[in-house]
Amino acid sequence: MAQDLWSPTAYARGRDVEIAYDRFGPGGGVPLLLVMGLAVSRCWWSDGLCQAFADEGFDVVRYDQRDTGASTRFRPGERSGSFTALLGTGTVPYTSEDVVDDAAAVLDAVGWDRAVVFGHSLGGIVAQRFALRHPERVLGLVSCDAPPSDMSWRDIPRYLHLGLAARLATKRYPEGRDGDVAASLAVAKLMASPANPTDEDAARERIERGLDAGPRDLTALGRLLRARWHGGRLREIGAPTLVLHGQDDPVIRTAAARATAREVRGAKLAILSDVGHDLPAACWKTVAEETRRLVPA
Repeated sequence: MAQDLWSPTAYARGRDVEIAYDRFGPGGGVPLLLVMGLAVSRCWWSDGLCQAFADEGFDVVRYDQRDTGASTRFRPGERSGSFTALLGTGTVPYTSEDVVDDAAAVLDAVGWDRAVVFGHSLGGIVAQRFALRHPERVLGLVSCDAPPSDMSWRDIPRYLHLGLAARLATKRYPEGRDGDVAASLAVAKLMASPANPTDEDAARERIERGLDAGPRDLTALGRLLRARWHGGRLREIGAPTLVLHGQDDPVIRTAAARATAREVRGAKLAILSDVGHDLPAACWKTVAEETRRLVPA
Protein backbone atom coordinates (compact mmCIF):
# COMPACT_ATOMS: atom_id res chain seq x y z
CA MET A 1 0.00 0.00 0.00
CA ALA A 2 1.06 3.55 -0.61
CA GLN A 3 3.15 5.45 1.90
CA ASP A 4 0.74 8.39 1.69
CA LEU A 5 -1.83 6.41 3.69
CA TRP A 6 0.16 7.60 6.72
CA SER A 7 0.51 11.14 7.97
CA PRO A 8 3.98 12.69 8.16
CA THR A 9 5.89 11.68 11.27
CA ALA A 10 5.03 13.82 14.28
CA TYR A 11 6.55 13.83 17.76
CA ALA A 12 5.03 13.63 21.22
CA ARG A 13 7.08 15.24 23.98
CA GLY A 14 7.49 13.18 27.11
CA ARG A 15 9.86 13.51 30.01
CA ASP A 16 13.32 13.72 28.39
CA VAL A 17 12.08 11.94 25.25
CA GLU A 18 10.53 12.60 21.87
CA ILE A 19 8.23 9.83 20.67
CA ALA A 20 7.65 9.48 16.92
CA TYR A 21 4.15 8.62 15.73
CA ASP A 22 1.94 8.76 12.67
CA ARG A 23 -1.73 8.37 11.82
CA PHE A 24 -3.49 6.18 9.27
CA GLY A 25 -5.74 7.91 6.77
CA PRO A 26 -7.83 11.00 7.49
CA GLY A 27 -8.62 10.13 11.12
CA GLY A 28 -11.99 10.02 12.79
CA GLY A 29 -13.69 7.12 14.52
CA VAL A 30 -12.81 5.14 17.65
CA PRO A 31 -9.26 5.95 18.83
CA LEU A 32 -6.89 2.98 18.49
CA LEU A 33 -3.26 3.17 19.65
CA LEU A 34 -0.90 0.48 18.32
CA VAL A 35 2.17 -0.52 20.34
CA MET A 36 4.73 -2.70 18.54
CA GLY A 37 7.26 -4.91 20.30
CA LEU A 38 10.75 -6.41 19.93
CA ALA A 39 12.38 -2.96 19.78
CA VAL A 40 11.33 -2.62 16.14
CA SER A 41 9.86 0.34 14.30
CA ARG A 42 6.17 1.16 14.16
CA CYS A 43 6.45 0.38 10.44
CA TRP A 44 6.20 -3.32 11.30
CA TRP A 45 2.44 -2.76 11.61
CA SER A 46 1.17 -3.73 8.17
CA ASP A 47 -0.86 -1.28 6.13
CA GLY A 48 -3.38 -4.02 5.38
CA LEU A 49 -4.13 -4.65 9.04
CA CYS A 50 -4.44 -0.91 9.68
CA GLN A 51 -6.86 -0.66 6.76
CA ALA A 52 -8.91 -3.48 8.32
CA PHE A 53 -9.01 -1.49 11.57
CA ALA A 54 -10.09 1.63 9.67
CA ASP A 55 -12.81 -0.37 7.92
CA GLU A 56 -14.14 -1.30 11.38
CA GLY A 57 -14.39 2.38 12.31
CA PHE A 58 -11.07 2.91 14.09
CA ASP A 59 -8.86 5.99 13.97
CA VAL A 60 -5.41 4.38 13.98
CA VAL A 61 -2.23 5.84 15.47
CA ARG A 62 1.03 3.92 15.88
CA TYR A 63 4.26 5.03 17.53
CA ASP A 64 7.89 4.07 18.05
CA GLN A 65 8.68 3.16 21.61
CA ARG A 66 11.68 4.88 23.18
CA ASP A 67 14.96 3.27 22.10
CA THR A 68 13.23 2.34 18.83
CA GLY A 69 12.80 3.78 15.34
CA ALA A 70 12.69 7.56 15.14
CA SER A 71 12.05 8.06 18.87
CA THR A 72 14.72 9.08 21.37
CA ARG A 73 17.51 6.52 21.57
CA PHE A 74 19.47 5.98 24.77
CA ARG A 75 23.20 5.27 24.62
CA PRO A 76 23.17 4.80 20.82
CA GLY A 77 26.89 4.15 20.75
CA GLU A 78 26.36 0.93 22.70
CA ARG A 79 24.40 -0.81 19.95
CA SER A 80 25.24 -4.51 19.74
CA GLY A 81 23.86 -7.52 17.91
CA SER A 82 25.36 -9.94 20.42
CA PHE A 83 22.78 -12.06 22.19
CA THR A 84 24.57 -11.41 25.49
CA ALA A 85 23.60 -7.74 25.12
CA LEU A 86 20.07 -8.71 26.16
CA LEU A 87 21.38 -9.35 29.68
CA GLY A 88 23.07 -5.96 29.73
CA THR A 89 25.26 -4.38 32.34
CA GLY A 90 24.73 -1.43 34.62
CA THR A 91 21.49 0.38 35.26
CA VAL A 92 18.74 1.06 32.75
CA PRO A 93 18.25 4.84 32.35
CA TYR A 94 14.46 4.58 32.62
CA THR A 95 11.72 2.53 34.26
CA SER A 96 8.79 0.61 32.81
CA GLU A 97 6.60 3.41 34.13
CA ASP A 98 8.51 5.79 31.85
CA VAL A 99 7.94 3.45 28.90
CA VAL A 100 4.21 3.31 29.67
CA ASP A 101 3.98 7.07 30.07
CA ASP A 102 5.31 7.50 26.52
CA ALA A 103 2.00 6.05 25.28
CA ALA A 104 0.14 8.62 27.37
CA ALA A 105 2.27 11.35 25.80
CA VAL A 106 1.19 10.17 22.34
CA LEU A 107 -2.48 10.29 23.37
CA ASP A 108 -1.93 13.85 24.63
CA ALA A 109 -0.24 14.88 21.39
CA VAL A 110 -3.02 13.43 19.24
CA GLY A 111 -5.68 15.00 21.48
CA TRP A 112 -7.28 11.79 22.70
CA ASP A 113 -8.57 11.44 26.24
CA ARG A 114 -9.00 7.67 25.84
CA ALA A 115 -8.21 4.95 23.32
CA VAL A 116 -8.30 1.24 22.69
CA VAL A 117 -4.68 0.21 23.32
CA PHE A 118 -3.47 -2.72 21.19
CA GLY A 119 -0.03 -4.10 22.02
CA HIS A 120 1.87 -6.86 20.23
CA SER A 121 4.62 -8.96 21.84
CA LEU A 122 6.66 -6.67 24.11
CA GLY A 123 4.12 -4.00 23.17
CA GLY A 124 1.47 -6.23 24.74
CA ILE A 125 3.26 -5.94 28.07
CA VAL A 126 3.31 -2.16 27.67
CA ALA A 127 -0.42 -2.17 26.84
CA GLN A 128 -1.22 -4.28 29.91
CA ARG A 129 0.75 -1.92 32.12
CA PHE A 130 -0.84 1.12 30.51
CA ALA A 131 -4.24 -0.26 31.53
CA LEU A 132 -2.93 -0.51 35.09
CA ARG A 133 -1.18 2.86 35.27
CA HIS A 134 -3.68 4.92 33.27
CA PRO A 135 -7.01 3.09 33.60
CA GLU A 136 -9.03 6.24 32.98
CA ARG A 137 -7.52 6.51 29.48
CA VAL A 138 -8.34 2.98 28.28
CA LEU A 139 -11.46 2.25 26.25
CA GLY A 140 -10.29 -1.30 25.74
CA LEU A 141 -7.13 -3.41 25.94
CA VAL A 142 -5.81 -5.90 23.39
CA SER A 143 -2.82 -8.00 24.39
CA CYS A 144 -1.50 -9.95 21.40
CA ASP A 145 1.24 -12.61 21.40
CA ALA A 146 2.45 -11.32 24.75
CA PRO A 147 3.37 -12.88 28.09
CA PRO A 148 1.69 -11.72 31.31
CA SER A 149 3.21 -8.40 32.34
CA ASP A 150 3.65 -9.67 35.89
CA MET A 151 5.53 -12.78 34.75
CA SER A 152 8.45 -13.70 36.99
CA TRP A 153 11.81 -15.03 35.82
CA ARG A 154 10.82 -18.54 36.90
CA ASP A 155 7.90 -18.38 34.46
CA ILE A 156 10.15 -17.98 31.43
CA PRO A 157 10.49 -21.72 30.62
CA ARG A 158 6.72 -22.10 31.01
CA TYR A 159 5.77 -19.23 28.73
CA LEU A 160 8.60 -18.77 26.23
CA HIS A 161 10.03 -20.96 23.48
CA LEU A 162 13.76 -20.58 24.03
CA GLY A 163 14.78 -22.53 20.92
CA LEU A 164 14.08 -19.67 18.54
CA ALA A 165 16.16 -17.27 20.60
CA ALA A 166 19.05 -19.73 20.45
CA ARG A 167 18.71 -20.01 16.67
CA LEU A 168 18.72 -16.25 16.26
CA ALA A 169 21.77 -15.96 18.49
CA THR A 170 23.84 -18.09 16.11
CA LYS A 171 22.94 -16.09 12.97
CA ARG A 172 25.57 -13.74 11.56
CA TYR A 173 24.99 -10.96 9.04
CA PRO A 174 27.31 -8.38 7.48
CA GLU A 175 27.47 -4.88 8.88
CA GLY A 176 25.61 -2.08 7.16
CA ARG A 177 22.21 -1.60 5.56
CA ASP A 178 22.12 -4.87 3.63
CA GLY A 179 22.94 -6.84 6.75
CA ASP A 180 20.29 -4.99 8.77
CA VAL A 181 17.64 -5.73 6.15
CA ALA A 182 18.67 -9.39 5.93
CA ALA A 183 18.63 -9.81 9.72
CA SER A 184 15.21 -8.21 10.09
CA LEU A 185 13.77 -10.22 7.21
CA ALA A 186 15.10 -13.43 8.75
CA VAL A 187 13.35 -12.56 12.02
CA ALA A 188 10.09 -11.83 10.19
CA LYS A 189 10.25 -15.18 8.40
CA LEU A 190 11.00 -17.11 11.58
CA MET A 191 8.06 -15.50 13.38
CA ALA A 192 5.50 -16.76 10.88
CA SER A 193 3.49 -19.97 10.91
CA PRO A 194 4.29 -22.48 8.13
CA ALA A 195 0.59 -22.30 7.28
CA ASN A 196 0.84 -18.53 6.65
CA PRO A 197 4.45 -17.78 5.68
CA THR A 198 5.79 -14.25 5.55
CA ASP A 199 4.99 -12.16 2.50
CA GLU A 200 8.64 -11.33 1.88
CA ASP A 201 8.04 -8.39 -0.46
CA ALA A 202 5.66 -6.71 1.99
CA ALA A 203 7.94 -7.48 4.94
CA ARG A 204 10.97 -6.06 3.14
CA GLU A 205 9.06 -2.86 2.33
CA ARG A 206 8.09 -2.39 6.00
CA ILE A 207 11.61 -3.18 7.17
CA GLU A 208 13.24 -0.73 4.78
CA ARG A 209 10.73 1.98 5.70
CA GLY A 210 11.73 1.76 9.38
CA LEU A 211 15.30 0.55 9.09
CA ASP A 212 16.80 2.95 11.65
CA ALA A 213 15.91 0.32 14.26
CA GLY A 214 15.61 -3.42 14.19
CA PRO A 215 16.19 -6.77 15.85
CA ARG A 216 19.97 -6.39 15.58
CA ASP A 217 20.02 -3.67 18.25
CA LEU A 218 19.85 -6.13 21.12
CA THR A 219 21.30 -3.59 23.53
CA ALA A 220 18.20 -1.42 23.16
CA LEU A 221 15.95 -4.46 23.44
CA GLY A 222 17.80 -5.47 26.60
CA ARG A 223 17.13 -2.08 28.17
CA LEU A 224 13.41 -2.34 27.39
CA LEU A 225 13.27 -5.86 28.81
CA ARG A 226 15.17 -4.95 31.98
CA ALA A 227 13.34 -1.69 32.77
CA ARG A 228 11.84 -2.15 36.24
CA TRP A 229 8.08 -2.15 36.79
CA HIS A 230 6.76 -1.04 40.16
CA GLY A 231 3.07 -1.00 39.35
CA GLY A 232 0.04 -3.22 39.74
CA ARG A 233 -0.90 -6.78 38.86
CA LEU A 234 -3.02 -8.07 36.02
CA ARG A 235 -5.94 -8.89 38.31
CA GLU A 236 -6.35 -5.13 38.88
CA ILE A 237 -7.16 -4.38 35.23
CA GLY A 238 -10.77 -3.27 34.83
CA ALA A 239 -10.89 -2.37 31.11
CA PRO A 240 -12.64 -4.57 28.55
CA THR A 241 -9.86 -6.91 27.48
CA LEU A 242 -9.13 -9.14 24.50
CA VAL A 243 -6.21 -11.57 24.61
CA LEU A 244 -5.09 -12.74 21.16
CA HIS A 245 -2.46 -15.36 20.46
CA GLY A 246 -1.17 -17.21 17.41
CA GLN A 247 -1.60 -20.95 17.79
CA ASP A 248 1.73 -21.52 16.03
CA ASP A 249 3.65 -18.77 17.84
CA PRO A 250 7.31 -19.89 17.89
CA VAL A 251 8.30 -17.31 20.54
CA ILE A 252 5.62 -17.27 23.24
CA ARG A 253 3.54 -20.27 24.23
CA THR A 254 -0.24 -20.13 24.22
CA ALA A 255 -0.01 -20.88 27.96
CA ALA A 256 1.06 -17.24 28.39
CA ALA A 257 -2.14 -15.96 26.77
CA ARG A 258 -4.27 -18.33 28.81
CA ALA A 259 -2.57 -17.11 32.00
CA THR A 260 -3.21 -13.47 31.07
CA ALA A 261 -6.86 -14.17 30.26
CA ARG A 262 -7.33 -15.94 33.59
CA GLU A 263 -5.88 -13.04 35.55
CA VAL A 264 -7.81 -10.20 33.88
CA ARG A 265 -11.44 -10.16 34.95
CA GLY A 266 -13.82 -10.80 32.08
CA ALA A 267 -11.08 -11.05 29.46
CA LYS A 268 -11.90 -12.80 26.20
CA LEU A 269 -9.28 -15.22 24.84
CA ALA A 270 -8.99 -15.87 21.10
CA ILE A 271 -6.41 -18.34 19.78
CA LEU A 272 -5.73 -17.65 16.10
CA SER A 273 -5.34 -20.82 14.03
CA ASP A 274 -2.39 -21.05 11.62
CA VAL A 275 -0.87 -17.81 12.98
CA GLY A 276 2.61 -17.41 14.40
CA HIS A 277 4.22 -14.51 16.27
CA ASP A 278 2.91 -12.11 13.65
CA LEU A 279 -0.36 -10.92 12.20
CA PRO A 280 -0.62 -12.22 8.61
CA ALA A 281 -3.26 -11.18 6.11
CA ALA A 282 -5.33 -14.29 6.82
CA CYS A 283 -6.27 -12.97 10.29
CA TRP A 284 -6.66 -9.22 9.64
CA LYS A 285 -10.43 -9.24 9.37
CA THR A 286 -10.86 -11.41 12.47
CA VAL A 287 -8.46 -9.31 14.54
CA ALA A 288 -10.14 -6.06 13.50
CA GLU A 289 -13.64 -7.39 14.18
CA GLU A 290 -12.73 -8.86 17.56
CA THR A 291 -11.07 -5.59 18.56
CA ARG A 292 -14.13 -3.59 17.53
CA ARG A 293 -16.34 -5.74 19.75
CA LEU A 294 -14.49 -4.41 22.79
CA VAL A 295 -16.22 -1.05 22.59
CA PRO A 296 -19.91 -0.14 22.12
CA ALA A 297 -21.01 0.75 18.60
